[in-house]
Amino acid sequence: MQQLTVAQIGSQLAQWRAEGRRPVLLDVREPWECETASIREPDLDLRAIPMQQIPERLSELPADEPVLVLCHHGMRSLQVALFLDRQGYPHVFNIMGGIDAWSHLIDPSVPRY
Repeated sequence: MQQLTVAQIGSQLAQWRAEGRRPVLLDVREPWECETASIREPDLDLRAIPMQQIPERLSELPADEPVLVLCHHGMRSLQVALFLDRQGYPHVFNIMGGIDAWSHLIDPSVPRY
């Protein structure tokens, strides 16, 4: 499991694109949070699965693509990223600062809450 800042995501996406990979953005926030603010990035395969449902929905996540885990500030996503790492997912990345950092540093059109 690795940590990524929102500032690092752009260069990492460019590298994956060059390799022909399409990473999954796993949003582990609650549905109301996803409705409030979401990331729209065409190079990412967005999957919204609340944190509590991850163990029962592991089959929805590819083991052969990078999985970037996102929450509001980075704490829930860190827990999920560590869990996925323990389950044998080899390419897991926690997005430090979460969607709040994304809104603040990358795309201010994403609402902050």
